[in-house]
Amino acid sequence: MRKIKKWTRSVVRLARFRADSGMTTSEYAVGTIAACAFAAVLYKVVTSAAVMSQLQSLLKGALDAKF
Repeated sequence: MRKIKKWTRSVVRLARFRADSGMTTSEYAVGTIAACAFAAVLYKVVTSAAVMSQLQSLLKGALDAKF
């Protein structure tokens, strides 16, 4: 009887381990895709004309400041 319980526990552990083995890969894939999409949107926003002109005026003001 003990051998059956031990065997059953090992089978259950193995099944649990194998059931979760692919989840981390898919989670990393989704996270990578989300990060790339966020980077693309951020790049478009930063390189837009309105933001570029604001950044240039901010830098010009910082460089022309008198101490």
